[in-house]
Amino acid sequence: MTVRVVLADDQPLVRSGLRVLIADTPDLEVVGEAASGEEAVRLAREVSPDVIVMDIRMPGMNGIEATGLVTSGPGATRVLVLTTFDEDDYVYGALRAGASGFAVKDMALDDILAAIRVVAAGDALIAPGITRRLIADFVGRPEPSPARAPRAVEGITEREREVLTLVGLGRSNSEIADELHITVATTKSHVARLFTKLGARDRVQLVIIAYESGLVSAPR
Repeated sequence: MTVRVVLADDQPLVRSGLRVLIADTPDLEVVGEAASGEEAVRLAREVSPDVIVMDIRMPGMNGIEATGLVTSGPGATRVLVLTTFDEDDYVYGALRAGASGFAVKDMALDDILAAIRVVAAGDALIAPGITRRLIADFVGRPEPSPARAPRAVEGITEREREVLTLVGLGRSNSEIADELHITVATTKSHVARLFTKLGARDRVQLVIIAYESGLVSAPR
């Protein structure tokens, strides 16, 4: 199936480069372009893309606000944030707003394409390396409001709790299977049940829940 993509970035050269790249990719198709958050939200409603590749810093409504609107509600479009990691701390807000992951603008173009496919498939970019550290740092940051109590995780089995902890540590399904001495298929079943029981959309949200519930401690 072809993944339908909207490109949201206020820099025409960025959009043009991605559009040309995607044009040569049989399984991806650009169905719209936006130069602002408002346009991204409008296109999400009008053309129902599978993924929006969303910049953070745009005039008017920024990418964080747009992400929150785009990802709200059932069957919502997924968002892949495209940002400059070393300069853009707003990525934390974007993940809280519902983004399924992020790509950095200096990544290899093929890696950005792979990131779009991962998000479209319902997964999230949480590993390895920089993404793992990003989310660990992000969930350990204090909120601007008074500190809240750890999130309660109820209605899951002890095995599901073990799987959630390992997801929170950034482990892949195969790594979890090896560590718990179960099959990859069984691991996938546990993860799927965690999505349902905890109301999580993807693995990014499971990672956040693992930290906010205290199953995993953010590094200091």
